Amino acid sequence: MLVIGLTGGIGSGKSAVCHLFEKLGVPIVDADVISHELTQPDQPAVQKIIDEFGSDVLDASGALDRAKLRQIVFSDPKKRFELESILHPLVLVEIHTRIQAMDAPYCIVCIPLLLETEMTENIDRILVVDSPEALQISRTQARDNLSPDEIKQIMSAQASRAERLKAANDVIINDSDMANLEKQVTVLHKTYLEISAS
Repeated sequence: MLVIGLTGGIGSGKSAVCHLFEKLGVPIVDADVISHELTQPDQPAVQKIIDEFGSDVLDASGALDRAKLRQIVFSDPKKRFELESILHPLVLVEIHTRIQAMDAPYCIVCIPLLLETEMTENIDRILVVDSPEALQISRTQARDNLSPDEIKQIMSAQASRAERLKAANDVIINDSDMANLEKQVTVLHKTYLEISAS
C-alpha cells in the first residue's frame, strides 16, 4: 500500500485536506489523534509525562492540562524534546500498527511534525499543505484562541515553509476557498491511485 505522509505548519489546513481525502474513501491515520488517545488518563504515557514534568501538568480532574503543557514545551526547547522523546516512539508504533491493518490502494498519514521529528520511515511520498504565514496565524487565532506571539512561538519550533516545500513530493496550496482545495485533492487522489496501481 502506498503511504502518503501529509504535513504542514500550524493553521495550514491539514485537517480540512484530510477530511476531503476521507470523503473520497481514503483511510486516514492522524498522529495528533493518536497522541491525544495516548495521553488520556490511565494511559502509560501520562505517568511518564508526570514523572518528567511533575503533577502540575494535570488539571483539577486529574487529566492532562494540555494548554499548560503546551506553554511549558513551546517556551523551552529542552522540555519539548523531553515530551517528544516520551510520545513519539509510542505514536510511531501505533501508526505502524494501524497501517498494517489497512487494506486500501493508499492511505494518508497526517504527521504535523513529519520533518522535524524525521518520522519519514515507512512514508512513500510527502504531501505538504502550504499556506501564507499571515493566513496560518489568523486561522489558528480563530480556532485556538492563541495570541499572535504564542502562534509565532509554535511556528518557530516547526520546520520553515521553505524546508517543507523542499522536502515535498506533492503540494496543496491552501490560500483560497474550499472548492479550490477540493479540486486539488481530487487531482492528487487520481494520481495516488495511479501510482499505487503501478
